[in-house]
Amino acid sequence: MRLLRFISLVLLAVILFGTANAQDAKQKHQDKELFQTILKLDSTWFASFNKDISVFSSYIDSTLEFYHDGSGLTFYADNVAAFKRMKDRTPDLTRELLIETMEVYPIPGYGAVQIAQHRFCHMENGKMDCGVFKFIHTWKKTEQGWKVTRIISVDH
Repeated sequence: MRLLRFISLVLLAVILFGTANAQDAKQKHQDKELFQTILKLDSTWFASFNKDISVFSSYIDSTLEFYHDGSGLTFYADNVAAFKRMKDRTPDLTRELLIETMEVYPIPGYGAVQIAQHRFCHMENGKMDCGVFKFIHTWKKTEQGWKVTRIISVDH
């Protein structure tokens, strides 16, 4: 029994370590510090999406361009209003980053590009309804902190 438990733990460790290294191997340009910075920003940004849309909006630069494969190109004011309407209509809507899909690339003199997938979920007709979508966020490092200037959302 102990041998079986030991073997299971070793296999679990190998799988987890392999998954973490697979993410690293996927990116050509690896800046682990930048990756962690964007991961933390994404986490705090969307924690506010799940709770307080006004805080969420503070992460968005006033020059925002949002490219969506369904609705086309929209800008800052349209998106802040749309995010608010979406949360008002679907207050239980939550977003989760699929970290294993995330890639981060530096943009010298500007900031970074984040490429990943995320899952949005809400209750519909008594059961959980979720969708996974691909996105690209362009993060600009400003004196006021990091801001999202471009969003590309595809595969809807």
